[in-house]
Amino acid sequence: MGNKFIDTTFLDKAIEFAVKAHANSERRGKGFPYIVHPLEAMSIVASMTPDQELLAAAALHDTVEDTGVSIDDIRSEFGDRVADIVKAESDVFTEGLSEEASWHDRKKAAIDRLAAAPLEAKMVAMGDKLSNMRAIWRDYQEKGDELWKIFHAKDKSDHEWHYRGLAASLSELSDSFAYKEFLSLINDVFK
Repeated sequence: MGNKFIDTTFLDKAIEFAVKAHANSERRGKGFPYIVHPLEAMSIVASMTPDQELLAAAALHDTVEDTGVSIDDIRSEFGDRVADIVKAESDVFTEGLSEEASWHDRKKAAIDRLAAAPLEAKMVAMGDKLSNMRAIWRDYQEKGDELWKIFHAKDKSDHEWHYRGLAASLSELSDSFAYKEFLSLINDVFK
């Protein structure tokens, strides 16, 4: 039985773009290349949709926030739909405030942005947030409450507030396996 042919040119271009943008960067304190996270997020999104623009947005979701890539670069390479989804997934930093000082406001803005976002943006966000929560869950099993010291926000209750807020914003996806896993991991870490 042969495989069905799918033209993955658009997605392949996005993956290559993300690999180059994240080249030589490590996932914070993990010891593995950063690109593993966006590819895991893309894999999670693929469990909800075959839409290659959404898969591309998942692969690209951290390029604007964490590399020298601009939203205009994404727009010119991948179009308005992908750029708008990546923009919805990117934290908005406040000039003159450190990441620590702006953490709560940035996370609150992200929760509110996601609550109002279209379903397709929520799917990409679900890929990102579930990938993050999986990493937190694994690290929490090993390090316990020492884990929170590696983050900009050091208080476990801040992270619980953030992830429960994200779960509420993403509840439109509550029938998906990804959402159910996300909620289960949140409940396990923040019991």
